[in-house]
Amino acid sequence: MDAFYYLVFGCLAAVVAAMELSKTSRDRVATSSPFNAFKNNYLLVYSLMMAGDWLQGPYVYYLYSQYGFDKGDIGRLFIAGFGSSMLFGTVVGSLADKQGRKRACVTYCITYILSCITKHSPEYKVLMVGRILGGISTSLLFSAFESWLVAEHNKRGFDPQWLSVTFAKAIFLGNGLIAIVSGLFANLLADNLGFGPVAPFDAAACCLAIGMAIILSSWSENYGDPSDSKDLITQFKGAAAAIASDEKIALLGAIQSLFEGSMYTFVFLWTPALSPNDEDIPHGFIFATFMLSSMLGSSIASRLMARGTLKVESYMQIVFAISAFTLLLPIISNFLVAPSTVKGGSISFGSCIQLLGFCVFEACVGIFWPSIMKMRSQYIPEEARSTIMNFFRIPLNIFVCIVLYNVNAFPITIMFGMCSIFLFMASVLQRRLMVVAESHKSTTRLDRSEGEG
Repeated sequence: MDAFYYLVFGCLAAVVAAMELSKTSRDRVATSSPFNAFKNNYLLVYSLMMAGDWLQGPYVYYLYSQYGFDKGDIGRLFIAGFGSSMLFGTVVGSLADKQGRKRACVTYCITYILSCITKHSPEYKVLMVGRILGGISTSLLFSAFESWLVAEHNKRGFDPQWLSVTFAKAIFLGNGLIAIVSGLFANLLADNLGFGPVAPFDAAACCLAIGMAIILSSWSENYGDPSDSKDLITQFKGAAAAIASDEKIALLGAIQSLFEGSMYTFVFLWTPALSPNDEDIPHGFIFATFMLSSMLGSSIASRLMARGTLKVESYMQIVFAISAFTLLLPIISNFLVAPSTVKGGSISFGSCIQLLGFCVFEACVGIFWPSIMKMRSQYIPEEARSTIMNFFRIPLNIFVCIVLYNVNAFPITIMFGMCSIFLFMASVLQRRLMVVAESHKSTTRLDRSEGEG
């Protein structure tokens, strides 16, 4: 059965390579040299930031368990991280609009480095502080960098269409290739070289420090609304008013929360789904396969977004529908294939089917990231971009905290069914967003023609 893993990985690698090498001028967006220099600088920084995040992932749970904490203690540490992202991250993200996005990116580096340093202590309270710092960092990672990029891109007068090039490449590298290399490097440090489970966190801190040096030396500052007249509460009210008054922003926030909530729940569920009877599965290799699937998705997204006639709002309806079906597979396979009752052993036939479905879901994730970034750049107002993006993460973090707290209370099939319903809802809301956006464009064109007349 080990050959199955290699076959899936090999096929995915071949498809990704073929997709990238076979790109024609139709699949590429013609850009300028100044833009390419700007894009490559951002991609270098983003890759280092994501490496700082991915290096930690495989060893967080293991490190806590090595310090002697049980499942309940570790669960509370994870909940603290998501809760911190929801509470403090929203405030810190809002400060990025007022105090500067570059400054917020540097703050991300500092807080995450401090979080890495806390991993050297076996004290529960110190580790809790580290999780809180990590939660704040996560909010900044998923708002400040994108906000800086969009504002700087527009400030330099680049074609808005070129943003999709940077988004797709950032996901291909940061959420695909860097994730795979980071996982392998973390394994090399911790296991092969025998430095122990703290070593990947030290490596992450080094990546973040290098990235911070590049930000400080080569990035210029940009703001959302730097006016002194607006305090934090006023910013929150302005962001809330923008969401409430513009259906497109509200729909986008709901779509993002539904998809990301399902995605983060999947992260907790795929291991018990593939090994319900403690089957021996190669977790690291499967993780690398998922990341390769995500790279395939971002490669598909770059081709889709290169075609000016194809709207993101249109194809994402199909992507959400496909992802909804893939998370139904654990339920379907339980009906069609008799579940094994033998403890241990290799992966079952039913789990093999699920693994293929999960790879398709990860490909959908790869398409989702650059596509949602493109839609956010179109619909979210510049003056409150970071604030609104962190508002979107509030329902997501609440949902993930609830799932983490009740992960053992429901059968795994119920959890997958719930995620599938959420993804189907995202598809319906995406359809609504397309209709509203087209209606808005038609109204704008009509008003313009009447004004000219």
